[in-house]
Amino acid sequence: MTRAPADLAEVMLEDSARLQENDCSYLNKKENRRGKSCLRPVYDARDVRAIIRRFVGARYGDTIKVTPRVAASFYDVGHILGSAAIRLKYSARGNSTTVLFSGDLGRSQMPILRDPTPPPSCDVLIIESTYGDRLHDTSAETLTQQALQLVAHAKEHNSKIIVPAFALGRIQDIVMRIKRLVAEGRIDPLPVYIDSPLALKITDVFRKYPDCYDEETFHTFTSEGDPFAARYIRYVSSPEESKQLNNLKGPCVIIASSGMCEGGRVVHHLKHAIQDPANIIAIVGFQAEHTLGRRLVEGWDVVPIFGIPTPRRAQVVVFNGLSAHADRNDLLAYVRAISPAPQQVFVVHRKEKQALSLAAAIQNEHPKMAVVVPTKDSMHEI
Repeated sequence: MTRAPADLAEVMLEDSARLQENDCSYLNKKENRRGKSCLRPVYDARDVRAIIRRFVGARYGDTIKVTPRVAASFYDVGHILGSAAIRLKYSARGNSTTVLFSGDLGRSQMPILRDPTPPPSCDVLIIESTYGDRLHDTSAETLTQQALQLVAHAKEHNSKIIVPAFALGRIQDIVMRIKRLVAEGRIDPLPVYIDSPLALKITDVFRKYPDCYDEETFHTFTSEGDPFAARYIRYVSSPEESKQLNNLKGPCVIIASSGMCEGGRVVHHLKHAIQDPANIIAIVGFQAEHTLGRRLVEGWDVVPIFGIPTPRRAQVVVFNGLSAHADRNDLLAYVRAISPAPQQVFVVHRKEKQALSLAAAIQNEHPKMAVVVPTKDSMHEI
């Protein structure tokens, strides 16, 4: 893998292992009382340390021998820090076949990261289709106006803006957007608290890889030293500091994980803020079905917090258009940019609706191309 994801994976796997160990310990106390067998984590900290030793970090453009006949190379796709499309080249008896796996494709003109690089040539393309039937139709200025209105409301009512956000990618994105608005003079600085120990570790990884930044972020890095810091931004680490935020008076912004409000410190902040009609809950990411975040988006008047039905009086504002995923037009443009065109395209990583829609669009643009939406466990000759 590229070097940044190697560091990110170490942080994420350690956190995941810790959560599993804590959950199993808690559940086992209950199960033991009932005379049932103990639960075990899928993996623990020892497993994480063992797998980390196997990580091999590569640079974009590097070619790595996987086997004597297979070589892999990596191409920046601008989705998250260090994300890459992987091109495999199989060579035998003077002939070769190349397969390009897109992974998650990113978007152009997003904060922090460089735009996706043009794809290399390939015989076979395996492409994602998360947004295969949708476009990002919210403009950057519309998002900015939403943010300006939220800040104005918070200052007028001395209220809190609670932002549930994913620790990887989204929190760093929000920090950069806030800093840009302050730098442009569109908002006055107000206290911003990043309450996520995991986000703090991940942000430290971001600081290690300025070579992944876009020009604007790299300029900030070289001129100011730290693109993710400002005098009005505070990273909260200890539980005691986090609890103190519950008694804090606004206006302020509290950004915390988890992004879907299913765990983490954001749930505590919601518990203390959700019944005040002056407060705002800003939803900045996808919310899966049956999560607390989805219920907030759907406008439930009473939501379960720590299992207790809790009236929701705070306003909920949804920011669409912040996704780091390529949309339908971006995905089609990626296929279009491969020259010569691949002979086969497999559309994956999706629900069937998105995949079929994208596959039909690719087929319409490239009638001679073999476009397939594979089913689970299917095998295909290339």
